[in-house]
Amino acid sequence: MSIIIKPIITEKITKQGELDNRYGFVVDKKANKIQIKNAVEAAFGVTIVAVNTMNVRPDRSVKYTKSGMISAKTNAYKKAVVQVQEGETIDFYNNI
Repeated sequence: MSIIIKPIITEKITKQGELDNRYGFVVDKKANKIQIKNAVEAAFGVTIVAVNTMNVRPDRSVKYTKSGMISAKTNAYKKAVVQVQEGETIDFYNNI
Protein backbone atom coordinates (compact mmCIF):
# COMPACT_ATOMS: atom_id res chain seq x y z
CA MET A 1 0.00 0.00 0.00
CA SER A 2 1.47 3.31 -1.08
CA ILE A 3 0.70 6.35 1.04
CA ILE A 4 1.50 8.95 -1.66
CA ILE A 5 -0.91 8.55 -4.58
CA LYS A 6 0.09 11.52 -6.78
CA PRO A 7 1.38 15.09 -6.54
CA ILE A 8 -0.96 18.05 -6.89
CA ILE A 9 0.24 20.42 -9.61
CA THR A 10 -1.92 23.54 -9.67
CA GLU A 11 -1.12 27.23 -9.89
CA LYS A 12 -1.72 27.77 -6.18
CA ILE A 13 0.45 24.85 -5.01
CA THR A 14 3.20 25.73 -7.52
CA LYS A 15 3.30 29.30 -6.19
CA GLN A 16 3.50 28.01 -2.60
CA GLY A 17 6.35 25.72 -3.66
CA GLU A 18 8.32 28.63 -5.08
CA LEU A 19 7.69 31.04 -2.20
CA ASP A 20 7.25 28.91 0.95
CA ASN A 21 8.71 25.47 0.04
CA ARG A 22 5.24 23.86 0.36
CA TYR A 23 4.19 20.96 -1.89
CA GLY A 24 0.84 19.17 -2.23
CA PHE A 25 0.05 15.47 -2.56
CA VAL A 26 -3.03 13.30 -2.82
CA VAL A 27 -2.55 10.67 -0.12
CA ASP A 28 -4.28 7.57 1.21
CA LYS A 29 -7.43 8.41 3.20
CA LYS A 30 -6.32 6.42 6.24
CA ALA A 31 -2.77 7.85 6.45
CA ASN A 32 -1.88 10.12 9.35
CA LYS A 33 0.60 13.02 9.41
CA ILE A 34 3.51 10.95 10.72
CA GLN A 35 3.09 8.31 7.99
CA ILE A 36 2.85 11.03 5.32
CA LYS A 37 5.99 12.74 6.65
CA ASN A 38 7.97 9.48 6.61
CA ALA A 39 6.75 8.56 3.11
CA VAL A 40 7.68 11.94 1.57
CA GLU A 41 11.08 11.97 3.29
CA ALA A 42 11.81 8.44 2.01
CA ALA A 43 10.56 9.12 -1.53
CA PHE A 44 12.26 12.48 -2.14
CA GLY A 45 15.14 12.59 0.36
CA VAL A 46 14.14 15.89 1.96
CA THR A 47 13.51 17.03 5.54
CA ILE A 48 9.86 17.83 6.34
CA VAL A 49 9.13 20.72 8.71
CA ALA A 50 5.30 20.64 8.76
CA VAL A 51 2.42 18.56 7.40
CA ASN A 52 -1.13 19.87 6.92
CA THR A 53 -3.90 17.49 5.87
CA MET A 54 -7.47 17.99 4.72
CA ASN A 55 -10.28 15.73 3.56
CA VAL A 56 -11.76 17.03 0.31
CA ARG A 57 -15.47 16.34 0.00
CA PRO A 58 -17.04 15.07 -3.22
CA ASP A 59 -18.65 17.65 -5.49
CA ARG A 60 -22.17 16.92 -6.68
CA SER A 61 -23.75 18.25 -9.85
CA VAL A 62 -27.14 17.97 -11.52
CA LYS A 63 -27.70 18.45 -15.24
CA TYR A 64 -31.09 18.75 -16.89
CA THR A 65 -31.15 17.14 -20.34
CA LYS A 66 -33.77 16.11 -22.88
CA SER A 67 -33.77 12.57 -21.53
CA GLY A 68 -34.18 13.70 -17.93
CA MET A 69 -32.16 14.74 -14.93
CA ILE A 70 -28.60 13.39 -14.63
CA SER A 71 -26.78 13.58 -11.30
CA ALA A 72 -23.04 13.07 -10.88
CA LYS A 73 -20.47 13.14 -8.11
CA THR A 74 -16.68 13.32 -7.95
CA ASN A 75 -14.58 11.17 -5.64
CA ALA A 76 -13.57 12.26 -2.15
CA TYR A 77 -9.85 12.26 -1.37
CA LYS A 78 -7.33 13.33 1.26
CA LYS A 79 -4.87 16.11 0.46
CA ALA A 80 -1.59 16.77 2.27
CA VAL A 81 0.49 19.94 2.03
CA VAL A 82 4.04 19.42 3.29
CA GLN A 83 6.62 22.10 4.01
CA VAL A 84 10.25 21.15 3.41
CA GLN A 85 13.26 22.65 5.16
CA GLU A 86 14.66 25.93 3.84
CA GLY A 87 17.03 25.37 0.92
CA GLU A 88 15.59 22.01 -0.15
CA THR A 89 13.19 21.40 -3.04
CA ILE A 90 11.12 18.56 -4.48
CA ASP A 91 11.35 17.91 -8.21
CA PHE A 92 8.26 15.92 -9.24
CA TYR A 93 9.35 15.21 -12.79
CA ASN A 94 12.58 13.38 -11.89
CA ASN A 95 11.35 11.41 -8.87
CA ILE A 96 7.87 10.17 -9.82
